[in-house]
Amino acid sequence: MFSVAIVEDDDRFAVTIREYLERYGRENGQEFKITWFPDGAAIADGYRGGFDIILMDIEMGLMNGMEAAAEIRKLDEEVTIIFITNMAQYAIQGYSVHALDYVLKPVSYVALSQSIKKAVNRIDKQTDDYILVSFKNGMAKLRARDILWVESQGHRLLFHTESGCIETTVYSMREIEEKLAPNGFLRASSGVLVNLSKVTGTKNGFVEVGGQYLPVSRGRKNAFMSALVRHMVE
Repeated sequence: MFSVAIVEDDDRFAVTIREYLERYGRENGQEFKITWFPDGAAIADGYRGGFDIILMDIEMGLMNGMEAAAEIRKLDEEVTIIFITNMAQYAIQGYSVHALDYVLKPVSYVALSQSIKKAVNRIDKQTDDYILVSFKNGMAKLRARDILWVESQGHRLLFHTESGCIETTVYSMREIEEKLAPNGFLRASSGVLVNLSKVTGTKNGFVEVGGQYLPVSRGRKNAFMSALVRHMVE
């Protein structure tokens, strides 16, 4: 699953872009989690990351797309940015924020799908780390970046992913921790292994991941929070 932000102040264009993304997903076997922001300031202010692709209009009211992209780049060097604009000369400025591509308005499905394909291929090359897990009825090949957290329950391991939960009894938590450590995973407690890239907040000794609050044990709190901060600013 790819997490996509649409930053567009015109409701009609935003709806069209969403429809094109959903069509691309159906035709190419891709799944998109889509979030809409009505202005550049809406995504840039308090930006927390977590997006794979940002489709950014350039000409907007409170904060234009170029300004928003510059702010985002201070915090996130990896997210793929595609500009949407009425005028090609504006898009040329996108090189300053390492934009992948630009699409001219009025947006056509063909033009957008070509940019999305380019973005998906780029992301897959950057993040093609997979983990193969066995469970009761077969095996699953999981992309590391799609795993939210891994939970130990007795002799079972639960892999909480963007698209659901997979239960396995084959691996130990220590073995999975070693496999996923290079991908930014860290234990919040003895029974919970968290993907630091998926943390969206902290509160009273808990971290928010995928809409759930997971406890951070007292003994691991300092090391975990320090690693989380480093991960967010890298």
